Amino acid sequence: MKKIFCLTVQVIILITPLFTIAQPQNDKPRTIVTTDGEIDDVDTFIRYLMYTNEFDTEGLVYSSSMWHWKGDGKGTKFTSEMEMTRNIYGENITNLRWPGTSWIEELLTEYKKVHPNLLLHDKNYPSAEDLLDLVKVGNIDFEGEMDQRTEGSEWIAQKLLDDDTREIFLQAWGGTNTIARALKSIEEDYSKKRNWKAIKEKVSKKAIIYTIMDQDATYNKYIGPNWPEIRVFYNANQFWCFAYPWKMVVPKSQQPYLEGSFMGPNIINNHGPLFKKYYTYGDGQKQMGDPNHFEGDISKITKTERGSFSKYDFISEGDSPAFLHLVDVGLANYENPSRGGWSGRFVKSKENPFRYEDGKAASDLNPETGEMDTSYPQTRWIKSMQMDFAARADWCIKSFKAANHAPLIKVAEGTNIRATIGEKITLNLAFDDPDGHDVSFKVWPYAEAGDGTAIVTYNTEEESVMVQLPENAKIGEEFHVIVEGTDAGFPALTRYQRVIVKRE
Repeated sequence: MKKIFCLTVQVIILITPLFTIAQPQNDKPRTIVTTDGEIDDVDTFIRYLMYTNEFDTEGLVYSSSMWHWKGDGKGTKFTSEMEMTRNIYGENITNLRWPGTSWIEELLTEYKKVHPNLLLHDKNYPSAEDLLDLVKVGNIDFEGEMDQRTEGSEWIAQKLLDDDTREIFLQAWGGTNTIARALKSIEEDYSKKRNWKAIKEKVSKKAIIYTIMDQDATYNKYIGPNWPEIRVFYNANQFWCFAYPWKMVVPKSQQPYLEGSFMGPNIINNHGPLFKKYYTYGDGQKQMGDPNHFEGDISKITKTERGSFSKYDFISEGDSPAFLHLVDVGLANYENPSRGGWSGRFVKSKENPFRYEDGKAASDLNPETGEMDTSYPQTRWIKSMQMDFAARADWCIKSFKAANHAPLIKVAEGTNIRATIGEKITLNLAFDDPDGHDVSFKVWPYAEAGDGTAIVTYNTEEESVMVQLPENAKIGEEFHVIVEGTDAGFPALTRYQRVIVKRE
């Protein structure tokens, strides 16, 4: 077991621009969303739309889950395979809290109204028409249903088999059944052909599944056993801090950015028609098809099992960590999910080297409690994520000059450094801010992401950051240092560079 040494000192410095930094022009990641349409999926989707300039959306697919299914319209009764659902809703039911298959189109109608303004901030925002062409209906009749080929499952299969060599990041905001059906169709169509081995290898290397819990049994029953080399990022713990019970999980210092006093003026109100559709506590809204959606009723939110809430308080975006993994803020977590980032932090499963999981082994030290915390790999970023979201809400209504945009951060020495014990490493930092704002830096060791805690100090005479390896560092071990730069605009925006120092 690796021992983690904790450093409580944070280094904060203010640096003026040294030179202009060009943003790397890398291929954008491809992604397909599958969603069961719960109110937190709606809120996740609105945030998702604000970040569609960062990746290539290649599918928006309605699916089912243990919480939501349509039924077959014939009165067929169904009993959930998932114990939690059976305990809550009982057995032999014909449908469950189904929100329909039009809400994505309705939100895209509102997105279309703000799209011209979004283009003022980034020309890479896709049009509403282009996104609308990607909306498909997948396997929705019952929880875990994957017997039928559907428009959505065939679309996913087609993308997995195409000639684009980029990976496809498959987001499961609900169950994995439509994804499973796509893979099953590929198996049915090709498993008896001579090139099956090559096709299976191609698909396995191409697909990455980010799943929020197991919301049906199809991963465990089909995907895992039959496609064991498909990479899976399994978030069963960390997402809760960005979901319904956030008041019981999020550190007190981060909670104000989820409260109505921040959400109301900075995100919900006076930010265009799309954000009028964002669900918050006490906002008077009610989702059709879901009788469990009580949060909009102001009379019912002062005392709940999740805590007491006020108007415009955040409800849930439990699925946002899935797509936040694709947003390049400089943390280089897409390359390796064990590094941690806005989507959380995951460690490789001992049973399956292609599966990354959260949980106790992926805990970070919570400085507010002084204890290892299974949610802190996600909660530590909430302020930065919420400020970023607020800035993008501004992009819906403000000119480029009137809004704020994120700085670019640069470490002159690079982000991969080799060092020996006792060696003092100097990091010279620079930034480029598109709005001309100054940037303040905080540099801190991310102990849990590597093999321990690097020693970080600030040299006041030379105005530089000094990094040293701990004396007990072993050859080959890596130590992560996060360079965090926040601009002086509002909402204040943060970007990063991750410096990995390896012991020679």
